[in-house]
Amino acid sequence: MGNHLMVGGQAVIEGVMMRGPKLTATAVRDPNGEIQVETKDVHSIAERYPILKKPMLRGTVSLIESLVIGIRSLSYSAKMAGEEDEQLSDKEMAGTIVFALVLASILFIAIPTGAARLFHVITEDPFFLNLMEGFLRLAIFLGYIWGISRMKDIRRVFQYHGAEHKTIHCYEAGLPLTVENVQKFSRLHPRCGTNFLLIVMLVSIFVFAFLGWPNLAERIASRILLLPVVAGISYEIIRLAGRSENPIIQTAIKPGLWLQYLTTRPPEDEMVAVAIESLKAVLPEEEIVEGTGEYRHVAKPVQEVPVP
Repeated sequence: MGNHLMVGGQAVIEGVMMRGPKLTATAVRDPNGEIQVETKDVHSIAERYPILKKPMLRGTVSLIESLVIGIRSLSYSAKMAGEEDEQLSDKEMAGTIVFALVLASILFIAIPTGAARLFHVITEDPFFLNLMEGFLRLAIFLGYIWGISRMKDIRRVFQYHGAEHKTIHCYEAGLPLTVENVQKFSRLHPRCGTNFLLIVMLVSIFVFAFLGWPNLAERIASRILLLPVVAGISYEIIRLAGRSENPIIQTAIKPGLWLQYLTTRPPEDEMVAVAIESLKAVLPEEEIVEGTGEYRHVAKPVQEVPVP
């Protein structure tokens, strides 16, 4: 495996968003069957403030920027897929992000730490109560993933998620990006956001275990204030896992890979073609291996409906 650029991405509605060092690209299959691609320059705040590139800080920056880029890409994909008439404005996007953060805080912070008081009948030990809270949070997270994975529309998004991973694997292997090549690779990837979220859940169990057991408001506030620390540690772990062949590290990330069996699905060839066009759009010309396919202006075949 030769040197390659660090790329990542996410599934969107009927498409894939890829992010490279300088560009993001969102490729979507429109209702006519053609692949539409939108590219945008990457303007990371870390470029203006280099200190934010330091370990433990870059994780939080990456998480926030990924959230903003992800919601913007989802908005574009909904429009191109014919599900929305127009994209979100900056004000609407800010509102969406705030709503998502509040909902996540209620679901994964307030509810687990509030419910952990039920264990007072067993013990008053703060360390034990914090551990129980952590395991409750993990159970809610896994239940949430399992629940949405059973929804029909989400399963299709998860197929595009699988296409994203397979395409990145193919690029990292140095092979031409063709549907045939891409489909040979695993739909699981160590740098996946699913991995990251699971590591966040596990790291938070250990970080929060030593915080004592103050009142509910203080517990919720402490969890929110320490999220950058948890995100920073988790980001460094996932970054290390993506580059290391160490068997101990590879074993440690296995649960996150197994969880991707829920958050990814085997993609159709037409979905892989969309992921390829998204990745090509963020790569410099010299990074695109000779023999790579061209799918952007090839419409998906329309199945004929038999006339009754």
